[in-house]
Amino acid sequence: MPDGKAATEGGSQPGKAGRKRRTKIKGKARPRDKKQRPAQSVRLSDQEHAIIQVGADAVGMSLAGFLAHSALAAARDQSRTAATIATERDVLTELFAMRRQLGWAGSNLNQVAKTLNSCGDAPHLKEVVADIRRAANAVKKAADRVTNRQDQEGEAA
Repeated sequence: MPDGKAATEGGSQPGKAGRKRRTKIKGKARPRDKKQRPAQSVRLSDQEHAIIQVGADAVGMSLAGFLAHSALAAARDQSRTAATIATERDVLTELFAMRRQLGWAGSNLNQVAKTLNSCGDAPHLKEVVADIRRAANAVKKAADRVTNRQDQEGEAA
């Protein structure tokens, strides 16, 4: 070693002198205590990673900082988080049921249109129209639930 000290004793390391940090620090750092903390690992799909990265970039935070901030916010308000998740599941269940119902109603409506176009009789026309009305009302109900949830979250904030 040129200075007589080994690299493990605090001396300079060969080939590393004058090296600068390449990563740019984004946003404001969270206050931290000085002791070493355990690292956490999260596995994300490419799509999940992209969505979270866009959110982090939008607020000027690192991905890790954004994940930590989001997780802490959710952990501090578990009642709202649980209610939101339950509502989302309910709405998704309704939406999938509506999709099936609309598929059946659309198929039935196509059959009625084909029959009417060939000068035939469509005795089930009223039932098909009623199915479409039920599906439309279910869509409206789900949209109202989503809108009301967003309004309630906006009032709470």
